[in-house]
Amino acid sequence: MKQKFDIIESTCVPLPLENVDTDQIIPARFLKATTRDERFFGENLFRDWRYDPDGTPVPGFVLNDPRYGGEILVAGRNFGSGSSREHAAWAIAGYGFKVVISSFFADIHKNNELNNFVLPVVVTPEFLDELFASIDADPATKVRVDVPNQTVTNLATGRSESFELNAYKKYCLMNALDDIDYLLLQKDRIEAYEKR
Repeated sequence: MKQKFDIIESTCVPLPLENVDTDQIIPARFLKATTRDERFFGENLFRDWRYDPDGTPVPGFVLNDPRYGGEILVAGRNFGSGSSREHAAWAIAGYGFKVVISSFFADIHKNNELNNFVLPVVVTPEFLDELFASIDADPATKVRVDVPNQTVTNLATGRSESFELNAYKKYCLMNALDDIDYLLLQKDRIEAYEKR
């Protein structure tokens, strides 16, 4: 269900790995599904890192570590590289993440996240390193993402950074609108234009 984005304040799940590609986010064998079942994809997020081949949870993987949870995934540089599969964004949303913070996103994956009500927040490498350090020191560390003001704040240190967000996507996130919803809101204007 689509929810309006405003201020998101949450603990974080740290994934300090670089070059995480979409096949690692959701393995190719799960791409046979053509409908978006968020629960199915969320259950299989990072499947091959999360579970042994027999389905046993891998104790050392962060999503299996009870110390970490929340609506924010903090990821290493170059998150979402590789193929353009939208299923990767479905899996992230299906797991319950609303925000992914990284110092760099692959462009197509970044847009797929936005189209699936996950906010990709690009920060400087220094800010990202500080976030990882804060979360490592205290897994209860919270981060505040202020969508209206486009700022992200590490509440452990008080340090903030601004992030870029396309004005159209910002409007859609803040009003829980996908592209079709937005077009439907413009129906009267479109019909008036056609009549002219």
